[in-house]
Amino acid sequence: MATDIEPRPATRRPGPPHPTTVARAAIVGLTSVSITLSVAHLGAVLISPAADPVLAVGAAAIDLAPQPLKAFAIRTFGTNDKAVLLGGVYTVLVLAAIVLGAAALRQRRYGVIGLAAFTTVGVTAVLSRPTAAVTDALPVLAGAIVGAAAMLILLPVARTATSATGRPRLLNRRQFLSAAGGTALTAAAAAGTGAAISRLRAVGARSRAAVDLPPPMRPAPTLPATVAVGVDGMPPFITPNGAFYRVDTALSVPQVDLARWRLSLDGEVDRPRTWRFEDLLARGLVERDITLNCVSNEVGGPYIGTARWSGVPLAPLLREAGIRPGQNQLVSRSVEGMTIGTPLQAILDGRDALLAVAMNGEPLPLEHGFPLRMLVPGLYGYVGACKWLTSMTVTTFDAFDPYWVQRGWAADAPVKTASRIDTPKPFAQHPAGPVMIAGVAWAQRRGITAVEVQVDDGPWQQARLADGPSPDLWRQWTYRWNATPGSHTLRVRATDATGTVQTGERVPPFPDGAAGWHSTTVTIT
Repeated sequence: MATDIEPRPATRRPGPPHPTTVARAAIVGLTSVSITLSVAHLGAVLISPAADPVLAVGAAAIDLAPQPLKAFAIRTFGTNDKAVLLGGVYTVLVLAAIVLGAAALRQRRYGVIGLAAFTTVGVTAVLSRPTAAVTDALPVLAGAIVGAAAMLILLPVARTATSATGRPRLLNRRQFLSAAGGTALTAAAAAGTGAAISRLRAVGARSRAAVDLPPPMRPAPTLPATVAVGVDGMPPFITPNGAFYRVDTALSVPQVDLARWRLSLDGEVDRPRTWRFEDLLARGLVERDITLNCVSNEVGGPYIGTARWSGVPLAPLLREAGIRPGQNQLVSRSVEGMTIGTPLQAILDGRDALLAVAMNGEPLPLEHGFPLRMLVPGLYGYVGACKWLTSMTVTTFDAFDPYWVQRGWAADAPVKTASRIDTPKPFAQHPAGPVMIAGVAWAQRRGITAVEVQVDDGPWQQARLADGPSPDLWRQWTYRWNATPGSHTLRVRATDATGTVQTGERVPPFPDGAAGWHSTTVTIT
């Protein structure tokens, strides 16, 4: 039967995008974001290191991360946590750039909107930093303008580089690759220029190299050889600078120009003061051996070390300024804006609280606080060891919460009595017979008077203590064990000078330091 209805053509369902189109979308997004970040980095080098959007986003991520995530990062990655964080930021940027390129290839306005979102995140992160100025947003904005221009140049060529069937057109493909290659080279040139200028402007290294420290007015006594037990696998009693732990939130090490640097003391004092570096040196340096440890240290962890520090006694500076009645906190600020709160009583009670300028006989390394850091023995670093110090404010705990207290850590954090087995290592294998168990114990301000070792569930046995010339230092110990074949668990506990025995109850580092007995398992053959 005849019909007047024309048959409808079959509807072709859109298939997956051609691989060439996907590649072009990725190239558009990656080159646009790359030149955005490269120009922003160059601008940050010229204006302020705090204006670098990648570092600012990373720092903001540290600030906003919940405590369990921070603890996991430190526990899992150790001192590599900053590199892992930045690697994660760059990975997210790469994936987001590819998505941005795909969106821009579909609709140009999607690309512009996406780039604007990138810019908003970067500007917000930069301006959220404690020392930020309005001008710090300029590098990000300049990078966004250049990145948007690069995207608008690449998009028309990218769209015409494929035919209606999605297959590549040779001539336009060459044009696209040339345009993308030129953009990538421009981004590389901007990044390289920024890196070169940054190296030339490494003012911190130049300032440190020019420092000529006077000999200490009161040198530390020579340590006797008997402070070390002389057992293989033990750390040196004095930790070399290169091996000293570093835990802080600075994604890039601050570069301090001594010619411009000043230390100020203000707040609730009668006579506020400001010092130059040479003013502090002129007061005369004292030298002290002090063990420093981080509150993030897990039971048996590595974040502890001992150094010979030289510096200016802190308590006389505060007394000369005239502390007003009722004050109980000293807030220290670093050049990048970190705030640390220290109980005034801990500084004024006679302990060797220092403004340190030297570590193991040389100016402070950049990563350990050059030109000046605070050291208050007996307190965890987050309470008493501000690095890159630039100002101190006398106040009260009620009036101000420093950085870590805002995040739930305790305001006052005296070091807990602790001990660690350094040898034998976990899961080590040893032949039956005499095995030396050795490690360190610490209870700064109180000192260690005894260490005991337990094998499996047997009785606690007294270890031999090496000499301990100061309660502010860790103490090495050994125990000679007549090992029998099999798998064995070794435990250690310490007793401090108050008679307090280290608790066996496991407590995580948050909010005021870990507790519990360190243990290790070994196999005797």
